[in-house]
Amino acid sequence: MTRCRESYALMGALALLALGCSVGEGEGSIKSQRLFVRDCWNGAFDLRPDFFATNVFSEESQLIRIQRGDNLQEISDGVMVMVLDTDGVRAALGTAFEVGVAKGASPPGVPIVYDPDPPLVNISLYLHDSCHEHNATLHSIDGSITFSSLFSGDVNEQDGSERLTRASFSARFADPRDLVPGEEPDEAVVSQVEGKFSFYFQRGQPAQPFP
Repeated sequence: MTRCRESYALMGALALLALGCSVGEGEGSIKSQRLFVRDCWNGAFDLRPDFFATNVFSEESQLIRIQRGDNLQEISDGVMVMVLDTDGVRAALGTAFEVGVAKGASPPGVPIVYDPDPPLVNISLYLHDSCHEHNATLHSIDGSITFSSLFSGDVNEQDGSERLTRASFSARFADPRDLVPGEEPDEAVVSQVEGKFSFYFQRGQPAQPFP
């Protein structure tokens, strides 16, 4: 059985321990005609994911990880989808939810501004395998994600249909260091990424803070 043994960063903010994690197979596609990661990548990208997992942080939130290979996130390429309101998303399946910059992700030296109505979903893309010598995490800056199904968040869920997560997204990504507050980002540093994924939650061993 694959083990979810690592600790997760909440989109570059506080490190949190999961209450439970999923391990398992699924299907999906994460592609970009031109992905830009400073000093590492500038061209077509195809993640070809084969690892799909969900970590439940609380009754309200869960973190979806779509990755190539089941190694630690710190040495892998993948995408993280942070759902901040599980019930809110499940109540509006089929709705295109806006995605944006995750809380805590801002250019160096720029204070974090309180957002009274933050996006319910944030996405980040990391290339820690392909770009292991560089800071290789991009954050969604705009776009949308649509869930046709979302895991209930109950790690003891017995109903198979309630364990299914299926979604597609189309969003622009960028490194927060390349963003200027209040200004439209330079298209040269922005990446358009399309993705879709489908998998069932399977209860695994609890995540551990260290490998």
